[in-house]
Amino acid sequence: MHLLALKRLPTIAVTLFALSACSAPPTAIVAPPPIVETIVVKAKVAEVWKAWTTKEGIVSFFAPDANIEAKVDGAFEVFMNPLAKAGDKGADGMRILALEENAMLTFTWNAPPSMPVARAQRTVVTVRMAARGDSLTDVSLTHTGFGGSAQWLEAHAYFEKAWPNVMKNLKKRFDDGPVDWTPWLKRLQEKADANTATLKK
Repeated sequence: MHLLALKRLPTIAVTLFALSACSAPPTAIVAPPPIVETIVVKAKVAEVWKAWTTKEGIVSFFAPDANIEAKVDGAFEVFMNPLAKAGDKGADGMRILALEENAMLTFTWNAPPSMPVARAQRTVVTVRMAARGDSLTDVSLTHTGFGGSAQWLEAHAYFEKAWPNVMKNLKKRFDDGPVDWTPWLKRLQEKADANTATLKK
């Protein structure tokens, strides 16, 4: 019995080698890389933390309206279009996943309403901040969790352009003061009025 097993061993080894050589390589995981943005802000770290974790702070640089609850599972809703119907205002229904005061904030995020497949799901954004001396703060933002389908890639491309603008607005908020959303809201109202007029025709 043992001799038979020994005689068959070379044949078995050759067969296994042939099978492994013919097998297809593992399918590569195709997904866009995380989006990472960094900036230095002329403000104390506590002020930057407040900008990200309060309604007043978000309105000062990010969007004209927001609903923020700085706690785990608290709301992190950022409304780029407060005039839109519920669910289409912006980051509707987003939640805070984790936070460390004056250091880290992680929250869920969604795609714009124009990308319904991706919007129905969630990605993750982490903002980190660290004091650099008494009057400067290093801020980094990492957005991850994208899929590899066409609409996910579209969403990734959108945020590759959007997040640098958000970070620039954060810097500008502490350089020049809070954003004045009046012109933005005026344009939104004009667009809403035009859409209403079209529907009435």
